[in-house]
Amino acid sequence: QLQLVESGGGLVQPGGSLRLSCAASGFTLDYYAIGWFRQAPGKEREGISCISSSDSSTYYADSVKGRFTISRDNAQNTVYLQMNSLKPEDTAVYYCAGRPNVITAVQAMCDFPSSYGMDYWGKGTLVTVSS
Repeated sequence: QLQLVESGGGLVQPGGSLRLSCAASGFTLDYYAIGWFRQAPGKEREGISCISSSDSSTYYADSVKGRFTISRDNAQNTVYLQMNSLKPEDTAVYYCAGRPNVITAVQAMCDFPSSYGMDYWGKGTLVTVSS
């Protein structure tokens, strides 16, 4: 079955860290650009970080810049999102999604994933930041 599976969510105190994983099953991520998106209750989905299929470009939304880092390990067929200095407003369901052959337009993919026609979406992992 071709799918993306997120993991690593959970409950963390403000100021803490989590690392989310987005693992591909049934296909290789080598040529896929991957984005991390999140949706908090009552809010619209937000593209927070994307990495190009060539690893040459990354994008971070202002809300996470300087705190989150996206990376990929093609040998593990996985993309990661390292989240540091977490805040209560980071509480959301986090999703990853992928589309092949996006080299430079990663910000556009993050901002308008529907327009880009993402091939795969994961089912999400819940991150709760609370004391």
